[in-house]
Amino acid sequence: MDIKVLLTKFHYKKKYTPVEAIGASFVYALLAFPSLCYLITVKIRNFLYRKKILKGFKPLLYTISVGNLTTGGTGKTPITAEIANYFVKKGEYPAILSRGYGGELSNKEVNVISDGEKINYEAKQSGDEPYWLAQHCKGAAVLTCSNRAKAAQFAKKELHCTKLILDDGFQHQKLERDLNILVVDSEKQFSNGCVLPLGALREPMTEIKRADKIIVVNKNFNDKKARTFARYLRKKYNKPSFVCSMEPDEIYNIVTGKPLDETKAVIAFSAIAQPEQFYKYLRRFDIMETRDFPDHHIYSESDLRELGGIKNKYGAEAMITTEKDAVKLKDIATDKDEIYALKLKPSLDLKGLLDEQ
Repeated sequence: MDIKVLLTKFHYKKKYTPVEAIGASFVYALLAFPSLCYLITVKIRNFLYRKKILKGFKPLLYTISVGNLTTGGTGKTPITAEIANYFVKKGEYPAILSRGYGGELSNKEVNVISDGEKINYEAKQSGDEPYWLAQHCKGAAVLTCSNRAKAAQFAKKELHCTKLILDDGFQHQKLERDLNILVVDSEKQFSNGCVLPLGALREPMTEIKRADKIIVVNKNFNDKKARTFARYLRKKYNKPSFVCSMEPDEIYNIVTGKPLDETKAVIAFSAIAQPEQFYKYLRRFDIMETRDFPDHHIYSESDLRELGGIKNKYGAEAMITTEKDAVKLKDIATDKDEIYALKLKPSLDLKGLLDEQ
């Protein structure tokens, strides 16, 4: 099993058997010092930004950041897409700024993944999330660059965009924003409360104070826990908090587009940070086996052969994955592979979130 997958399980595991507890104690001892070093580094950096010793760039466009405190898996990218599409419907031309993690393109320069009409790169080149955004945000530009300030200037001067949206931008303080949105998973919350590598936090929880608004993402069929957690965050941090439910929309063949017969026995696989939530959406299916790949994994034909072998072993008729994974499989999969993608639709009060009347 990949080390990233093992660490993710360690970050979120709540109960241990006596034997597991011994192993967990060893991991804690091993990771405590590097975690402390990381925490000190983050605190110093945030202090320098807070005191304006490190200065951010202020773009001359209304800028929204959507991000989180933990390492992936909260649902921030679909929320980014919903915000972009909301502005497109209002006649705006927003630009989504992404770092382009996992793509083959150099992110030192600005890459126009999409200008809102034409997608210029494949998922392997751009990275899975920028490509997914380009597919789902017609009318919005999608740019990748490690320097978000450079991307912001390009969006305004070269593309004449009217709004900027940072995907995964909470930690990117170099680019100032007008609305700072923090996304939190209602189930995973803040892992074990520790920063990397001991926990899944990119920053200590005290940095929630930088958020203007909080979105609690509910990935269960019942939103009671999410609403309770949102009320807790609202009261503790005095921040407007919203609940966003991720609702299963459809399951379609990634090659043919045909819907899946729900009576089929399936296997499920994914390369995302928190795969357990994805599998929960598939409870109505007869899931024979699951296979986890590392987050942002680039699939190969050998992966397809491995998955096909698992499908045959369990007598499954189809394979289901996420839309994020589907964009990386489309070029190597055939209709004979019987691979389907689950589409999720965020349900969120965008007018309230964006203070629109």
